[in-house]
Amino acid sequence: MEKVLAYVGSNRDRYLAEVKDFIAIPSVSSQSNHQPDMKRCAEWVAGQMRTIGMQNAQIFQTPGHPIVYSEWLGAPGAPTVLLYGHYDVQPVDPVNLWTSPPFEATIRDGNLYARGSADDKGQVFIHLKAIEAYAKNGHLLPVNIKMLIEGEEEVGSANLDAFVRAHKDLLKADLVLISDSSMFAKGVPSVCYGLRGLAYMEVEVEGPNSDLHSGSFGGSVHNPIQALTEMIASLHDKNGRITVKGFYDDVRPLTKAERTAFKKLPWSDAKYAKQLGVAQLYGEKGYSTLERLWARPTLECNGIWGGYTGEGAKTVLPAKASAKISMRLVPDQTSAKAAKMFEKHFKSIAPKTVKVKVKALHGGEPAITPIDSPGVKAAVTALRKGFGKKPLYQREGGSIPIVVQFKKILGIDTVLLGFGLPDENAHAPNEFINLDNFFGGIRTAVHFYNELPGEWSKRVRKGR
Repeated sequence: MEKVLAYVGSNRDRYLAEVKDFIAIPSVSSQSNHQPDMKRCAEWVAGQMRTIGMQNAQIFQTPGHPIVYSEWLGAPGAPTVLLYGHYDVQPVDPVNLWTSPPFEATIRDGNLYARGSADDKGQVFIHLKAIEAYAKNGHLLPVNIKMLIEGEEEVGSANLDAFVRAHKDLLKADLVLISDSSMFAKGVPSVCYGLRGLAYMEVEVEGPNSDLHSGSFGGSVHNPIQALTEMIASLHDKNGRITVKGFYDDVRPLTKAERTAFKKLPWSDAKYAKQLGVAQLYGEKGYSTLERLWARPTLECNGIWGGYTGEGAKTVLPAKASAKISMRLVPDQTSAKAAKMFEKHFKSIAPKTVKVKVKALHGGEPAITPIDSPGVKAAVTALRKGFGKKPLYQREGGSIPIVVQFKKILGIDTVLLGFGLPDENAHAPNEFINLDNFFGGIRTAVHFYNELPGEWSKRVRKGR
C-alpha cells in the first residue's frame, strides 16, 4: 500500500493535466450539436480504461449516447465491485457568469473550476487513477472491478435501464460503487447510505363550465382556486404532519444510532436559515432539521396555477385550477402506494362544489444501504485513511433512480462514496471540485479497494 500511495502522491501534476483533457471535451448530452463530442468522450474513457489495465473495454451504442464498459476479474474469490459513473455534463449557459471558460479547467483558491469537474468527470477520474496506481506498481487489484460509465445521466438515463436488464450477466457483481455525490462539508468526510424516493402528482379542481365574470357571478359559485388552496392547506396539520390517511404506516423509524450519528454532524439551524434567507425553519414537529431532510417523508406543492396571471387586471372567476404536488418517500414506503393513498385522500376532501382529477406523473423508490454492511464499513475505513479524519454518516434528501434500479434488477446494494461539496455549483456556472477532495478521493478509492475484501470475508464468516 505504501508503494501504491506513493505513486499517487508523485503523479499529482500528471493527474491534473489528464483530468483537464477529459474535461475539455464538451460532452453536453442534452444538445444535439455535441453528438460528436459525446462519441469522442466515450472513446476517451475507453482509452483510459485500457491504459490503466482494465480489460474487455467496449463502447456499447444505444438509441442515445454510448455506454462504456470494462472489467478486471483477476481476483478470484474476492468481491466484485460494479463502478458506475457518467461522462456527460450539463449545459454551460449562461456562459457570461463563468469566471473562466467552462471547458478550460482552471485552478483558483485550491479548487478546479470547470463543467464536469465534480459532476461527474472528476469523480470518475478519481477511480481511474486509483485503479492505475495498483496496475502501474505491479500489484494486482484486491477486488474484481466492472466499470459502467454512461453518457445520459444528465438527461434521465433513458437507455440505461434497458441496458442493465439486457446485460445482467455481464454486470453481475456484489455491490455498486458510485462517486457522484457530495461530502457533508469541506473537511468533513462522510458516507451517504440512504436516499429518498418520490411520488409526483398533478391535481385539477374544476368548478363552473367556463371562466366567469367575478362581478356577475362572484359569491354564487366556489372559486376553484380557493377550493384548491383550501385542500392543499389541509394536507398538513398544525404540527407539520401530513394528514393523508395511512401515509406514515410504512415509514421506517430512525434507529437510536442514526439519530446519534446525525447529531455529530456540524450543523446549525441558524446558519442554514440565514443561507436560505428565511427568518425561521419549518417542518414536522419532533424531528431535527437533518432528520426531516433525510429520513422523514414530505409533501410539497411544487407549482400552482389557474385564472388570469398576465399583465394588468382581468376580473375572472376561473373554471379550473391546478397544482403539482410531490411526496419525498423514505424506506419502506413505495411510490405506487403513496400515489394511491394521496389520490384517495385528495378526492375525499374535495367539497361538493367542485370536481377533482388526480394524476400520478412518475415515481421512484427510496434506497438504503445498512451502515453495518461490508461496503459501508470499507468506505468508512477508506475515508478515515484517505482524509485522516473519522468520517460521519449522512443520508440524502433527493433521489438517484439508478440506485433503486441496480437493487431491483441486479439485486445488489450501492455504496455512495462522493467527494464533491454542497456548494460545488453542479449544474450552475463556476462548477468546481476542491483539490484536497480530489487527491483525497484518489487515496480513499485506493484504500476502499484494499479494505473491501476483509470486510466481505467477515460477512461470509458470520453467514456461516
